[in-house]
Amino acid sequence: MTELLIVLGLAVVLFPIGKVIHRTGYSGWWVLLWFVPVANVIGLWVWAYSRWPAFDDRRSAP
Repeated sequence: MTELLIVLGLAVVLFPIGKVIHRTGYSGWWVLLWFVPVANVIGLWVWAYSRWPAFDDRRSAP
């Protein structure tokens, strides 16, 4: 029962994060960095200050 609650809790948190990452133009697989203790913080900073492909495409469209 506890394992089921853990999996459901992770799904409730990781699914929306994956959707947000996907909307910015990156792969939703970036959400896996959340499980690596130091890489998740570094990945967040890199992702926050890098160019987002979805917004670059929006600016170049007429």
